[in-house]
Amino acid sequence: MKKKSSAKLKVRAQWEGVIPAITTPFRKDGELDHKEIARHCRWMAESGSIGIVPCGSLGEGATLTFDEKVRLIATCVAAVPGLPIIPGIASLSTDEAVALAIASKQLGCGGLMVLPPYVYSTDWREMKAHVSAVIGATDLPCMLYNNPPAYKTDFLPEQVAELAAAHKNLEAIKESSGDARRITALKNLLGDRLTILVGMDDCIVEGVAAGARGWIAGLVNAFPEESVELYEAAMFGDHERADELYAWFLPLLRLDTVPKFVQHIKWIQAEVRGGNPAVRGPRLALAGADLALASSTLKKALKNRPKIR
Repeated sequence: MKKKSSAKLKVRAQWEGVIPAITTPFRKDGELDHKEIARHCRWMAESGSIGIVPCGSLGEGATLTFDEKVRLIATCVAAVPGLPIIPGIASLSTDEAVALAIASKQLGCGGLMVLPPYVYSTDWREMKAHVSAVIGATDLPCMLYNNPPAYKTDFLPEQVAELAAAHKNLEAIKESSGDARRITALKNLLGDRLTILVGMDDCIVEGVAAGARGWIAGLVNAFPEESVELYEAAMFGDHERADELYAWFLPLLRLDTVPKFVQHIKWIQAEVRGGNPAVRGPRLALAGADLALASSTLKKALKNRPKIR
């Protein structure tokens, strides 16, 4: 077993609120844009986010090298010292995932978002061994990420309960199956043992109604204040306001659940806030019908943008 890092936890992850899964800005030469990364983290923090998730699917984590991930995480930690950084931990190999978890602890992160491995999806015995190795590599608070549409591994409620029983530092789950009934099943099986977070943008109101208490969000990268207000309206029972905001936001939020969600969100973010919407291959810049969809959806949203209270 890997030796646990003894680095001190600076800002501990909290799970009840809006946590952006941030995009990864690139310079024109294709390298990480650390100045823009820091600026973006500060904007998310100032808008009411309770944490930052770098290196996730939206952050093009699969295209980043190990060293790039370490530098990206370090930039995020330095940019918002009062906010927990919760990097996505995914890799082709268990050893590399464990190494990134340990490095994240040493960099001062407040928690980890633990994913199944890239590409390889197999049975519960192997997937349990992989995520258990990552969760057990440090004492950082961990959130399991269940996203069967993207990663082809589905952590069933009974399996999640096994992990929760084995790992005290497993505190939360990001549920992205797209089925709000999963949230009900997790709540019935585990009670309050794990905090459940919605992981698909267009399921936030339904997810909160079913018992979720946090949101790992995507379109928050372009509309952070609207995201926070929508979450709070749903959480605290202001149904009229939640319905109003959700009706406005849904066409944008649905762009988080299509294959080109990274390109869509980066393009919208650049239009709203400025910056470079460049993505790394195999992704290409939006074109044709995809660009037309993003453009028309954003145009309508900006025309009817609600006032934030």
